[in-house]
Amino acid sequence: MEINSSTIKSIPASFRDIALSRRDRIAIRHKEHGLWKEISWHEYYLNASYLAQALMKLDVPAGAFVGIIGENCPEWLYMDMGIQMAGAKSVGIYATNSWQQLQYILEHSNCQVLFAENEEQVDKWLQARDQLPNLRHIIYWDKKGLEKVKDPQVLYFEDLLEMGRQSFNIDSQLHHTRIDQVAPGDTAMLIYTSGTTGNPKGVMLSSHNIIWTSQRLQLNDKDLIRPADQTLSFLPLCHIFERMFGVYLHLSVGYIVNFAESLETIPQNLTEIRPTVGYAVPRIWEKIQSSILIRMSDAPWLNRQVFSWAKKVGHQYIEKVFSGEKISPFLSLKRFLAYWIIFYPLKRMVGLDKMRYAISGAAPISPDVIKFFHMLGIPVIEGYGMTETSCIITLANVKDYRLGTVGKPIDDNTVKLGEDGEILVRHNGVTGGYYKNPDATAEAFSDGWLHTGDIGMFDSDGYLSIIDRKKDLIITAAGKNIAPQKIESKLKFSPYINDAIVIGDRKKFLSAIIVLDEENINKYTRIHKISYSSYSDLANNPQIQKLIETEVNKVNHQLARVENVRKFTILDKRLYVEDGEVTPTMKVKRKFINEQYHDLIENMYT
Repeated sequence: MEINSSTIKSIPASFRDIALSRRDRIAIRHKEHGLWKEISWHEYYLNASYLAQALMKLDVPAGAFVGIIGENCPEWLYMDMGIQMAGAKSVGIYATNSWQQLQYILEHSNCQVLFAENEEQVDKWLQARDQLPNLRHIIYWDKKGLEKVKDPQVLYFEDLLEMGRQSFNIDSQLHHTRIDQVAPGDTAMLIYTSGTTGNPKGVMLSSHNIIWTSQRLQLNDKDLIRPADQTLSFLPLCHIFERMFGVYLHLSVGYIVNFAESLETIPQNLTEIRPTVGYAVPRIWEKIQSSILIRMSDAPWLNRQVFSWAKKVGHQYIEKVFSGEKISPFLSLKRFLAYWIIFYPLKRMVGLDKMRYAISGAAPISPDVIKFFHMLGIPVIEGYGMTETSCIITLANVKDYRLGTVGKPIDDNTVKLGEDGEILVRHNGVTGGYYKNPDATAEAFSDGWLHTGDIGMFDSDGYLSIIDRKKDLIITAAGKNIAPQKIESKLKFSPYINDAIVIGDRKKFLSAIIVLDEENINKYTRIHKISYSSYSDLANNPQIQKLIETEVNKVNHQLARVENVRKFTILDKRLYVEDGEVTPTMKVKRKFINEQYHDLIENMYT
């Protein structure tokens, strides 16, 4: 089945048609006063329509940019759709951004209106206010701490919604005019990259880019996601991964999106919702895995012994599955027993018992983590894409998964490798370029190909493996090329390591900066009666140093000698988005780390 590009409508036109046809079916769930509240497609559509009407009443012209900064919630979706139904373009902004970063994005995109979730976000605007003369209105939707605000620029979301409701007629021509004027090829949104090497770039994505990609995802694997499925939304909605699965693929397929209350409540929300399809960045899967391992290490002696046996059986079984070897009836029986005695109860305990499969994306994940979840009976597969490709380039298939790869290119998508191994891509979801940045656009595109900046390798059957970011490859003093992400993924497989940054460019050997997984380290200190008063105490404690040395040596035994981490330093602080050390999606800013901790790094080589 081919996609006829000429029949693709704009996002607001598609939303209008689909939402009205689904009407009373559940679209969204969210927690309100401790209870899960259901929102129908019709209610979703009406709220977005009221906002569109209100934005027009505020004289927001077609083609204008409107920003959104806040955590995932139904209002975020109303705003995203309402902005586009008013003929404007949405600009999602990470809730963790500093006021300086917020100012840059609002200034760069010339936003006329900003939807800001709460007092914290409004305060950021106040600090940048004098530098943003074109920003006319600030609309907040969580009024705690803002009840007494008297500012002509600041409006309450519910008041804006009521303004739109009062002037709205679902059958009026005025309401539909702006929607019908939006062309599929028009820019629908700016998604700013997380900026690991400088200011973020505004990726221009059109309705055609987004809807073509969502349709292609469905056609690529009809079992990928079904109308009866349920997902849990917690990745930032301004990130293309969540935006695709939480908004646009959701629009296309019609499954139920459940909003997590916060990152801290994900474990509880998982057990309440029991989603049937999962998607997350590797750090989430690593955290779930480490929580299971630590929980089992605290279990009674008999339970630990049974889990150890089940894990051994599970690994034997999965190794044969991935290698294509024949599985003996005896091993199948042992695996059957291990699954129902240990693995299924564990899945149920963490709320993953109904999950058909899960996707890991946005960063590399350790094959050991993949094996662990397959062992539990949860096929975690990898996909590969970028904001610039509307989320996807390749996607693995549950029925034909090959470990260590990110699958094959989706259909109607041309992918090739450059002379240096860089992945080059061309398909209908690829951006038209970066907003107000012709130099970056020219650098990213050459001869009609998007240069991804990633080094990859195809096997003989067309499966793609990602080696590393082109700019992150380490060349040692001996001239050896090292891909640090592979080593870092193995280090982060340890339940005691939250982050690892491998160092070694132009050095005689590799070293690493280690960031502790504080939750699991705390449990370790309780068991081993280690006293401490701060995170810094933990990092410098000889017993913790010895623990991490053991974990590093385990990884070294799995690697070639040239890839061994010879020295490491445990950082005596956590990595923070606010300090510029990691992006909002928890990607380490290597250049910043190398500059910020230059003396610490040099000490490992003197």
